[in-house]
Amino acid sequence: MPDDLSLQPGQLLARGVCRHLVTLGFSAIEEFTPERGKRVDVMGLGPKGELWVIECKSSRADFMSDSKWEGYLEWCDRYFWAVDEAFPTELLPDETGLIIADAYDAEVIRMAPEDKLAAARRKVVVQKFARHAALRLHGFRDPDFVQPWG
Repeated sequence: MPDDLSLQPGQLLARGVCRHLVTLGFSAIEEFTPERGKRVDVMGLGPKGELWVIECKSSRADFMSDSKWEGYLEWCDRYFWAVDEAFPTELLPDETGLIIADAYDAEVIRMAPEDKLAAARRKVVVQKFARHAALRLHGFRDPDFVQPWG
């Protein structure tokens, strides 16, 4: 298990976000791939089947270099940015959610607008989420296990 010193700033934000999502009744997975070529920082699956994507940005440069975030909108019901309290939040689009986080917790500052997924897309994402979570758990239980996604 990595300690705080071996984690990147975005990974520390993701940890705090995941901890907060659990308090909201969500399950969360870091570095989830909804389809080839897309990797979201955090995917949350809520108690009513809602799907949230949270992208963690540790700096202005990190945010400015992200040109693919709009492609994640088609994979969730709500889209959020997670940043620390020093981040210049005026850079973030108003039509997205905002979470202020640190390595230990987070708080939803602005709720993202809801744009519900179609039932067929939701089924695909939830099944992929469950499979990903189960394989990741298997990897923790069996250190010699080679995960199929690399």
